[in-house]
Amino acid sequence: MEYGGGDAGLLGPGWSGSAAASATADGAWLRALLDAEAALTRAQATLGTVPAEAAAAVTEAADPGRFDVGALAERGRAGGNPVIPLVADLTKAVGAEYGPYVHRGATSQDIMDTATMLVAARTLDLVLADLGHAERTLAQLAAEHRDTAMPGRTLTQHAVPTTFGLKAAGWRSLVLDARDRVTLVRESLPAQLGGAAGTLAAFGAYGAEHAEQLPAAYARELGLAAPLLPWHTLRTPIADLAGCLALTAGALGKLAADVLTLSRSEIGEVSEGSGGGSSAMPHKANPVRATLIAAAARRAPQLAAVLYGSMAAEDERPAGAWHAEWEPLRDLLRTVGGAARNAAELAAGLRVHPEAMRRHLGLTGGLIVSERLSAELAPVLGRARAKELLTELARRTRTEHRTLRELLSEESDLKDVELDSLTDPARYTGSAGELTDRALERR
Repeated sequence: MEYGGGDAGLLGPGWSGSAAASATADGAWLRALLDAEAALTRAQATLGTVPAEAAAAVTEAADPGRFDVGALAERGRAGGNPVIPLVADLTKAVGAEYGPYVHRGATSQDIMDTATMLVAARTLDLVLADLGHAERTLAQLAAEHRDTAMPGRTLTQHAVPTTFGLKAAGWRSLVLDARDRVTLVRESLPAQLGGAAGTLAAFGAYGAEHAEQLPAAYARELGLAAPLLPWHTLRTPIADLAGCLALTAGALGKLAADVLTLSRSEIGEVSEGSGGGSSAMPHKANPVRATLIAAAARRAPQLAAVLYGSMAAEDERPAGAWHAEWEPLRDLLRTVGGAARNAAELAAGLRVHPEAMRRHLGLTGGLIVSERLSAELAPVLGRARAKELLTELARRTRTEHRTLRELLSEESDLKDVELDSLTDPARYTGSAGELTDRALERR
């Protein structure tokens, strides 16, 4: 049965419709392949090994609208990659006079790897923009809620108080960590040029007196970094992409995990600005942005693992390791690109509910400040007696459903202790405010 249509993202709501989806689509990859071919001819022209007219003719012919991406995909099966049929079609489009200069001296991997770097660079630019949007919104939330007390939770249980400002500052810090790593990788993405086995031999055979200068000229034409060596089997650039993208997904995943927890109906300390609906339950307002980010965070490490596994590439071109990179890398780029878009939207629409946070500080009947009381009462009662007393009163707080403040007030040894401030969770947030300030100094 023929269903037709391309990959529109029917099963990928996390990235469907995003700028990253467009930047990694078949058409974008075709454009990058043609850009790589045209830039090669221009680079050779700058070194005087092909006529300038040939470079102009190839650049003019390298228009994606003139090529059938579906036909290229089908014909690419014969040689295992789409470059082979593309070179044939581009040569024909250039014409008899300058057609022989198309792809001269290069191998398919040169063009495919270089196009991959172009697609990655263009997608990472979009990711960086969305990370910037998310960071700025999170900075505002952290500053606004610098002193908004809320329960800190460890191993799912209330621990000691913290502030929402510090939590938001932590989210922002992770976003900035991702931004820094993505920026570093983006700036280092290299062109690839080595010829059949990475020796540049064919370029010399075609008359390039200093063939080793060609990769740098090629990189300049493309706006990519100049490689020290041909990296056809030295896959550090791919591994670097895998690492920074997986880290970005994980960083955004932490934001999503917290929002998913805090927006539960029984917690309700935050909510998405416009939650998603349900096909069965009209009342639902699901945290869809956080859900999609969480899905991306779960997928990204496995996609990255394929790319890391492909580093063990035999000979001067491996059978399978190189080919195994293409689909997971595209999936990783668009998955993380979609997650960055969703994170920017999530941060922009996030609603904070301080009244719920304050109410929840009292759920343990005051036990949330037991750590503070242990430290403050030790000088008054002695360390052993303070621990014994608080352990007993914690038990009674749970069994008698009374507050720790009430029980403490009945202890004769504590008549002169100012219990109201000691048992107020909002007054036991440590250096959360100062830590938030410090985090917000980072630009």
